[in-house]
Amino acid sequence: MKLYFSPNACSLASHIALRELALPFELIRVDNQKKLTADGDDFLQINPKGYVAALQLDNGEVLTEGAAILQYLADRVPAAGLAPANGSWERVRLQEWLNYVSSEIHGGLGVLFKDAIPDEVKALFKATLFKRFAILVQTLERQDYLLGAQYSVADAYLFVVLRWAGLFDIDLQQWPALAKFQQRVGERPAVIAALAAENP
Repeated sequence: MKLYFSPNACSLASHIALRELALPFELIRVDNQKKLTADGDDFLQINPKGYVAALQLDNGEVLTEGAAILQYLADRVPAAGLAPANGSWERVRLQEWLNYVSSEIHGGLGVLFKDAIPDEVKALFKATLFKRFAILVQTLERQDYLLGAQYSVADAYLFVVLRWAGLFDIDLQQWPALAKFQQRVGERPAVIAALAAENP
């Protein structure tokens, strides 16, 4: 498999999952601005959407969208427990969290990267984002991970997007449950290894 990534982008969640699962893969760096791979290939030929993550399977198929990639990877090694079994109620809960992280947290932080948005408008986006953080806090104050005691691919995804908060002067220490979650996940060997590989 080949994982197309940009350092510290949302593709980091898929990278972490690959390392958690000890699956063989090749990392291919993508310049998000130029839409070129490190080898100079046109990334749009691989993923016409133009953004990471993209996972190219050994048969040539390309899978995009982080939530889909994360579930696909987790299902490759079910014994690792990174996703509940397909068809189970717990799996539906995982999908619920993946969607929440994608739309409300990833989307809420991602919009802040746009320089053209005036600061007063960004302040409105932040106010909405902080309401979304409150849902995470309610959950993470009573359990270690989004699904309870078991770490899952949803936690990897949340960890990655919450790392962006500091880029926008959002101090997660305001929400101790989030800060503790970040520390807990950040200490996992697969997370440490993925971060080191992306930021040599």
